[in-house]
Amino acid sequence: MAGHSKWVNIKNRKFSQNVKRSKLFTKIIREIVIATRLGGTDVSSNSRLRIAIDKALFNNMTRDTIDRAIGRSVINIKNNNMKNVIYEGYGPNNTAIMVDCLTDNCNRTVSGIRNAFNKYSGTLLIKGAVSYLFMKCGFLSYKSIIEENSFVEAALNTNVEDLEYFDGAINVYTKLENFFKVKSFLNLAGFKPAIAEVIMIPLTKKKINIQQKSELLCLIDVLKSFDDVKAVYHNCDFID
Repeated sequence: MAGHSKWVNIKNRKFSQNVKRSKLFTKIIREIVIATRLGGTDVSSNSRLRIAIDKALFNNMTRDTIDRAIGRSVINIKNNNMKNVIYEGYGPNNTAIMVDCLTDNCNRTVSGIRNAFNKYSGTLLIKGAVSYLFMKCGFLSYKSIIEENSFVEAALNTNVEDLEYFDGAINVYTKLENFFKVKSFLNLAGFKPAIAEVIMIPLTKKKINIQQKSELLCLIDVLKSFDDVKAVYHNCDFID
């Protein structure tokens, strides 16, 4: 019975991992589709597509899957209703939240997001309500770096804005316009990022109490569980 229980636990864990992987792949493919629709198939001139492909490869998506996604988006480009929409709102204690979405049905997406905000002491707001509290930047995360001194020296010789040590990794922040230059320079120096993407960072931080922290974490988890949601950003300084 013990062996049977262990097998069931392993099977359930693998099933859960496969579901998460499937959701992630769905979101990445959506990003590839809309990036292709907006900027074409040439990655040298379409930075959004280049970022999406890098993310796909990092998460072990095959080249065939990526190429099929690009091919389908080209064939169906006239019938593609996918849109990139960012929703803004306040969470507990007026924590600013930005929800980056890819959707083919804005009514469905906004309804789900509004319900999540309402459930966890939040409020969905109009466009521009909190976006001024955030700034877009490049983000590169490097893990398991053996020669840290060499990495830091190489990074400081590029146009990086900030470096931070976090959870065993070294994170690099760049201005949006320098993102690919920094990434390419560090690649040539022998350092390949585990994560490379454009993110939003808060310009100001807000403190909240333990109860509000719990509500905010629940809200973020629910928002991230939606297939249409690519990323969720906030300006709270509690999450470690």
